[in-house]
Amino acid sequence: EMSDKKTPLYYTHIDLGGNMVSFGGFLLPTHYSGINHEHMIVRSKAGLFDVSHMGEFIISGTDAETFLQKVTVNDVQSLEVGQAHYSAMCYEHGGIVDDLLVYKKEDEFMVVVNASNQEKDLAWLTSNIQGNVTIKDISDKMALIAIQGPRSRDILQMLTDSNLSNLSFYHFIDGKVSGREAIISRTGYTGELGYEIYSSSDDIINIWTQIMDAGLDHGIEPVGLGCRDTLRMEMKYTLYGNDIDETTNPIEAGLGWITRLKKDEFIGKEALLKAKKNVTRRLVCIEMAEKAIPRNGYPIFIDEELVGVITSGTMSPSLEKGIGIGFVNTPYTEAGTDLIIDIRGKKKPAVIVKPPFYTKGSLMD
Repeated sequence: EMSDKKTPLYYTHIDLGGNMVSFGGFLLPTHYSGINHEHMIVRSKAGLFDVSHMGEFIISGTDAETFLQKVTVNDVQSLEVGQAHYSAMCYEHGGIVDDLLVYKKEDEFMVVVNASNQEKDLAWLTSNIQGNVTIKDISDKMALIAIQGPRSRDILQMLTDSNLSNLSFYHFIDGKVSGREAIISRTGYTGELGYEIYSSSDDIINIWTQIMDAGLDHGIEPVGLGCRDTLRMEMKYTLYGNDIDETTNPIEAGLGWITRLKKDEFIGKEALLKAKKNVTRRLVCIEMAEKAIPRNGYPIFIDEELVGVITSGTMSPSLEKGIGIGFVNTPYTEAGTDLIIDIRGKKKPAVIVKPPFYTKGSLMD
């Protein structure tokens, strides 16, 4: 095994008391003070994440748009310059290669992928090139931090001349943060208002420090991967390797909204058209009816019948109850359906609820 990579902010995390773990080939903090505390900081004030482990590819050339239209499920042709969308790549059989973000720039696209899938994704994209297309992996040069929470705009606005009030959800600008070149985007993975800052590895420590200083009066804190996970679960945002992978298709995973089956040929289209006609299971939100925590791999029953499996689960800091995301066989996927989760041999009652679990986020403010 290759040793883990350090992000440019590694020593910053050490100085801040980060509890470092290996994640997707990188050393990153699970938490600094505590997962629950950091979770509530993001929900109520603002948290700053290091997400430099994410992979970034620049796709250029006269056929770049046609190429991306073919290898991803969302409609790349509908993107305007300065806009981004959430998407996925599928194999011919409909299984998911990875979920990703596509950013449309003036003359090129930036594709942001999961760290653990970076090499696989690059190989997959390269093997499917047609026409005049260049793929450049800039992951090592590009660092990425995310400020998330209701106070994120007020904090970041102090450090940029770009008017953040004009930056709508899933849009981005090429601008500056504390005088350093950066792409400022507004996507997020928490259910709160928030921004991502893509900048060079050389500039990111300065930007991180400036944001922390500017946010001091607003209660900003550094936050880790632990609360990134609990925050995204409360929103039913999927995590590759847990909720989705090559054995799951976007339709059953609740990603039909990004899967444009009406667009021309794209990889996996035939399989996904079939999958849509014959959905055998769906990814649902599950709330425990008593004190218990569902975890990845726990079986789901109705009476004595095995009907599914938990793919992600935690004790929700916002709801103060056990929550899970999992696949349940049709026709048992309706909200209100009572389930039993087998938690290490103990049968615990649960119920399917409508997503998201947490509905009070500042996301669209």
